[in-house]
Amino acid sequence: MMRARYCLLALSASVLLSLSHSYTLRSSVSWVVSSSDVVEDADLSEEVAPALLVDGAGLWKQQAYPSSDVLGDSVESPGELVKPEDESVAQLSSRLFSYRLEKVKKKSGSSSGPPPHQETARTARYIAHYSDWGHLATISTQDKIKGLPFGNIFSVSDGPLDNSTGVIYFYVTPMDFTVSDLRSNPYASLTFSEAEGEFCRQMVYDPEDPRCARLTLTGKMVEVVQEELVFAKEAMFTRHPVMAKWPVGHKWFFMKLELIQVWLQDWIGGVSLIPLEDYFKATPF
Repeated sequence: MMRARYCLLALSASVLLSLSHSYTLRSSVSWVVSSSDVVEDADLSEEVAPALLVDGAGLWKQQAYPSSDVLGDSVESPGELVKPEDESVAQLSSRLFSYRLEKVKKKSGSSSGPPPHQETARTARYIAHYSDWGHLATISTQDKIKGLPFGNIFSVSDGPLDNSTGVIYFYVTPMDFTVSDLRSNPYASLTFSEAEGEFCRQMVYDPEDPRCARLTLTGKMVEVVQEELVFAKEAMFTRHPVMAKWPVGHKWFFMKLELIQVWLQDWIGGVSLIPLEDYFKATPF
């Protein structure tokens, strides 16, 4: 009897292990993927996206948000989860976001390495340009944490890979809690870490090691004016192509950070407050 129980436990463990091989973990969410379902190179192409990323598609109905105009009334808490209306759309979204990591190609024009740490302004521009995302801190307007700091992750760009401006652009929706915060107080701080790239890993630097540079840009978040929209669109969509397919019903719009202070920690011995003139004169290339 005891031997039969051990055999049953061993069989259960082997079944669980075999099932684990059919999942791909992306951003703490797992989707079932069979070897026949994975599209090797097409997963990352924009050709798949239009059928998925349209207003009302299942992928964009994971949460129900109230409608809101840009810079209108405050955004309320998201409602209950809404199941996808079309199972085929849900299955396609699984294949779109579940892909083999070795198939992701290194983006062209990427940097060969950071500037010498003594060149603080150039280092700041380097981090600002080659960072694809950053952590934006605002003063919250949410009921439970009203008046307290609130941090959120945003995809950003200071221009196409071959054209750095030092001005950080965002593509945001009024449905975001951070945008609600900015309506009340437009001032924010955006933090980047050199740990996003390969340099700190290669040097075996912990993200908190002062030799693994950190950059915080503080300023006022403003909506991009009409004359600047073409460049803002190029800056964001060339670095984050999938954004061009995001549903128009979410009322996406462009913002940028008008700088007040550039704060850099890039070596042992303290931080650097870089004059804005030096920051904008420098080049990351």
